[in-house]
Amino acid sequence: MQRLLYSLSGASGQHYSPHVWKIMMSLKHKGLDFELKPVSFGDISKIEDGSFTSVPVLNDQGTLLGDSFEIAEYLEETYQDAPSLFDGPGGLQLSHFVESYCKTVLHPTLAVIAVMDMYNIMSDADRAYFRPAREKRFGKSLEDVYAGRDAELSTLPEKLNPVRDLLTNQDWFGGEKAMHADYVLFGTLQWCKVCCPDPILAPSDPVNLWFERMLDLHDYMGRKAVSEAVAA
Repeated sequence: MQRLLYSLSGASGQHYSPHVWKIMMSLKHKGLDFELKPVSFGDISKIEDGSFTSVPVLNDQGTLLGDSFEIAEYLEETYQDAPSLFDGPGGLQLSHFVESYCKTVLHPTLAVIAVMDMYNIMSDADRAYFRPAREKRFGKSLEDVYAGRDAELSTLPEKLNPVRDLLTNQDWFGGEKAMHADYVLFGTLQWCKVCCPDPILAPSDPVNLWFERMLDLHDYMGRKAVSEAVAA
């Protein structure tokens, strides 16, 4: 049986979900082949046994999982002979911290920065789902949300200070090599890289230099996706 990873996809095939990107990178880190299956918002309830409400969803040769961190922990436990995602309990807790940091500090800002760019790359069917769902969440129109983009963008450098300080002195969260903690932040920033036509990080920013290194990992998987998104 194939290993399948289900991913939200734009109208031209762009994979933009930050949570899916974490698992794409983690699977490659483990040396595991997989088939990426694009889905729309309307398809999510039809994935596999119909029990899922979001992506990623991984079917690992019959084992179904749907939460990105649970998937990462499953991969670590199941494929112990492959390179480790956490390198022990400390790396696991670091990954939990980065997950929380991205969720509470970065995602609210990036959701405003990328909201119209996400909408613009979606299929008509996904736009019909996304607009009312996000307008209900924000309590205003997408256009009014997007009007706050520049203000949110101006706060991003400061919000990245904790990781900038770390990455000024080392190449990866784990020091000598990338680990799941890196993939969590990478997925968050790759979300905007795929969706947004303009860069959100200064070229010389240590976070951007780290991100460029991340794009080159695993046979340039992240960079190829960005190139395909631009071409689309």
